[in-house]
Amino acid sequence: MLLSKLCGVRTKDIPSDAKMVSHQLMLRAGYMKQMSNGIYTLSALAQKTCLKIENIIREEMNKLEGQEVKFPVVMPKELWDMSGRYTSIGSEMVRFEDRNNHKMLLGMTHEEASVHLAKNWVTSHSQLPFMIYQIQTKFRDEPRSRGGLIRVREFTMKDAYSFHTSMEDLDKYYMRVHEAYENIYKRIGLKHFISVKSDTGMMGGSVAHEFMSINDSGEDELILCDCGYKSNQEVAECVEMPASNEAVKGEIKEVFTDDAKEIDAVCKLLGTDAAHTVKAVAYAIKGEDGIVLAFVRGDKEINEAKLKKVTKKDIVPFSAENDSRLCAGNIGPIGLKLDGGCVIVYDNSLKNAVNMVIGANKKDYHLDNVCIARDLPNIEFFDIAKVQDGDTCPLCGKGKVHIAHGIEIGNIFQLGTKYTDSMGMRVSGPDSKEITPIMGCYGIGVGRNLACVIEDNHDDYGIIMPKEIAPYPVHICALRLDDERVQETTNKLYSDLEKSGIECLFDDRNVSPGIKFAEADLIGMPVRLVVSPKGLEENLVEIKNRATGEVVKVNPDKAVETIKSML
Repeated sequence: MLLSKLCGVRTKDIPSDAKMVSHQLMLRAGYMKQMSNGIYTLSALAQKTCLKIENIIREEMNKLEGQEVKFPVVMPKELWDMSGRYTSIGSEMVRFEDRNNHKMLLGMTHEEASVHLAKNWVTSHSQLPFMIYQIQTKFRDEPRSRGGLIRVREFTMKDAYSFHTSMEDLDKYYMRVHEAYENIYKRIGLKHFISVKSDTGMMGGSVAHEFMSINDSGEDELILCDCGYKSNQEVAECVEMPASNEAVKGEIKEVFTDDAKEIDAVCKLLGTDAAHTVKAVAYAIKGEDGIVLAFVRGDKEINEAKLKKVTKKDIVPFSAENDSRLCAGNIGPIGLKLDGGCVIVYDNSLKNAVNMVIGANKKDYHLDNVCIARDLPNIEFFDIAKVQDGDTCPLCGKGKVHIAHGIEIGNIFQLGTKYTDSMGMRVSGPDSKEITPIMGCYGIGVGRNLACVIEDNHDDYGIIMPKEIAPYPVHICALRLDDERVQETTNKLYSDLEKSGIECLFDDRNVSPGIKFAEADLIGMPVRLVVSPKGLEENLVEIKNRATGEVVKVNPDKAVETIKSML
């Protein structure tokens, strides 16, 4: 490919709205161009890279006996009514009517489509297990697009669906997919990735893992311990606090706290600490009139994913000031008067807590010396708090966890029968009785993985593209193409490399060496081949390894062989 013909612009300027390194470099190097919020056009550089990532994914899925299919992007409402997700998923799913006023939607995931394909085609247990997968464009009306290809609205994704006769069979296959994902990430050049236990979210099911690229700019909080414990914050377990040996100060007393409503202000006024206060957090329930009221120790935060699982409610943040039944800033569990539409949940951190300060449900007042077991008997406690840095590890019980940040690069779920049951898929079992197949689901975002590869592989000068996925493994920089010998040598090397199956990006422009070298570093091909009049005076060409910086000078006749070895 001649660089003079390559569609794309290279620039030194860093886009003002690009915060992630991969976002900056992909725009600067001409890998992509933004069309709209969260929607990008990929140039030939990015598309060739994505195709190589897709082929690696495809190879690993085929090793698992995967069958590649292609589901429709547009699906009818009735299909998603069967699973209940047409109404349970919010505005991130695009719904529309076709010209016949038939309600349709754009696919953001394809569990329903996979069951639709398999239903009635697969009729016997002898046809199980099997896995179908696709690499397909999807659309999700993401409200918080950010980071270039890290979080987008339109994206290319590999999603796979497996069907099994038993949980034991699914468990075995699930671990095979887990290993295949690790192979994929190693092959495409990711350096810092782990898998963590995760929440199943809108996908449903009981067991799930996310693969995370460790990155300080990642939005996901990861809870890690040196013992090997790894979990997403959403499902990380809090170790229950041991019973307190603290002496009880006395009976409950009402104290005037004036306009002190926040935990810090109340602590300062009463001379206590946050661990001796109770925090109340209110949530509205989507589609219902009631509220969820969660109580947690004042030095902790509510984990909304856990709270959703405990309450089985679709909750959203809610201001207590909008509810006349609540005394905002002074809410407490004692004497709280709410109707049956309110769900109250207590966190484990409050179990056996003594000498606590809580809201008095009265403007400008709190209650002091509250002892939970004494003053709130017969209440149930749940793990609904976030794990904090330095908490005791729930796995080894000795180590202290630390928090890292990551970007999700893939996920795998044990879905169970959520979709096969609701959509009526049945097969004959070994005893001729009907059974409901058990499903697994496995996803990888192609563009996001490309962005994370660049996050892991760059320097101050630009991208360092791993050779396995580089659009052009070799970048040829010809200096002084008006020199006959440079032109002749370069053209021969370009032709010989292409004949050897090594694609080249040939900078044939009449620009300065500084510009050529700077743009070569920015684009980041694995090998740079420099042909110059000065080098040819000694009958040498220069070959540079972009990743290591190693430079070798060889006779032009040995250049192809040297480059092959380097790649």
